[in-house]
Amino acid sequence: MKLIIAVIHNRDKGRVVDALLESQFKFTQVASTGGFLREGNTTLLIGVEDSQLEELLRLLESNCRTREQYVNPMPPDAAPIGTFLPTPIAVEVGGAVVFVLNVERFERF
Repeated sequence: MKLIIAVIHNRDKGRVVDALLESQFKFTQVASTGGFLREGNTTLLIGVEDSQLEELLRLLESNCRTREQYVNPMPPDAAPIGTFLPTPIAVEVGGAVVFVLNVERFERF
């Protein structure tokens, strides 16, 4: 058995959750916040049998998309008055970060 910890962008959450439910995967959803842009994420804890792992990973990959977003490299409140603010830069956000852990024992009460 495996424990999957999947950190996904909130924009992908609805699509991923719908696909998990349709495929009858059981999961726990935890709200989280990303460190880079401090945007909302959702962390999913999913327990699966070894035989279901590849199906689950394909499902996550096909429903989590990276996208380009423009951000200011310096927050406006950090610059002194009258300072030139640099042009926003494009960064890649979204997608998923997935950890696959072995489960030594599982109990349901």
